Amino acid sequence: MDALIDRLIGFLEANRDWAFWIALVFAAAENTAFLSIAIPSTAILVGVGALVATGALGFAPIFLGAALGAVIGSTFSWWLGLRYGDRILSLWPLRDHPDLVERGRDSFAKWGPLAIIIGHFFGPLRPVVFLMCGMAAMPFWWFQLFNVTGSVAWAFIVPKTGEVGGLIIGWIWSLFGA
Repeated sequence: MDALIDRLIGFLEANRDWAFWIALVFAAAENTAFLSIAIPSTAILVGVGALVATGALGFAPIFLGAALGAVIGSTFSWWLGLRYGDRILSLWPLRDHPDLVERGRDSFAKWGPLAIIIGHFFGPLRPVVFLMCGMAAMPFWWFQLFNVTGSVAWAFIVPKTGEVGGLIIGWIWSLFGA
């Protein structure tokens, strides 16, 4: 998996015009139920953020792509919950992790719509909370109010973490390299 991440980051370094689309695809995958388990999107977006620190990429296309991708993925997860209801809980991996489903339900019950914003930042809860919103038949526009807020915050913080980390590593490197 590390080789895939390295190749993708190398590709972006050489093809900066793809930054928006790469961020969109990986953010959508990270916020889509079931798909988020298979793809290391957060690591990729942090790595892409580190390229901003080197000057190889601008932050705006990464941020905008990640924000739009997060909205798309989480909205699709909400729709899955709305469309398939409790039947979706019988699919892998949810059927094998009833504790995760219960945590998602508890978060949604405790925090209500704020669980959508919080869910963007906690990997295991992320797709489950969006499914729960759909299963609870949360109205689309009410879901989107909190979803867009959480998506934008998440899309800013994740790559920015990589950028700040890259700046710190660059600064430390300059201390020892000078």
